[in-house]
Amino acid sequence: MLLNKLLINYPYFAAVILFAVGAVIVLTRANLIKKLIGINIIESAVFLMFAAAGNIRGGVPPILDQTSPGRVYVNPLPSALMLTGIVVSVSVSALALSLVYRVYKAYGTLDARRIAEMKSEVRDRW
Repeated sequence: MLLNKLLINYPYFAAVILFAVGAVIVLTRANLIKKLIGINIIESAVFLMFAAAGNIRGGVPPILDQTSPGRVYVNPLPSALMLTGIVVSVSVSALALSLVYRVYKAYGTLDARRIAEMKSEVRDRW
C-alpha cells in the first residue's frame, strides 16, 4: 500500500530525497564549495516539487481546442515560475562562487571552521 503510493507520487518522493541530501551536505560539510553544491541540490528539489505540482495526470498542454471542450489542461504557471527561479538560481550561484573565490584569496582556505578560527584570532588581537 505505501509502496504503491510512493510509486504513484514519485516526483514528490524524489524531491524530498533530493532536499534531504542537499540539507545533509549543507549541514555536515565545512568546505564552502560543497555547501554551495548542497544549496543548489536543495534548489533543484524545490524546482522539481513545483513542476510536479503543476502537472495533472492525463492532462494536455494548455492550448485551447474548440473541438473537445471537456479536456483537462496542465497548469503552465508553476513551470513558468520555475524557469524564472532557475535563472535567478544560476545568477545567485555565480555570485556565491565569486564570493567563495574572494574568501579563498583572503584566507587561503575554503574550510568554514578554519575561517571562523582565523576571524576569532584577528578579533582577539584587537
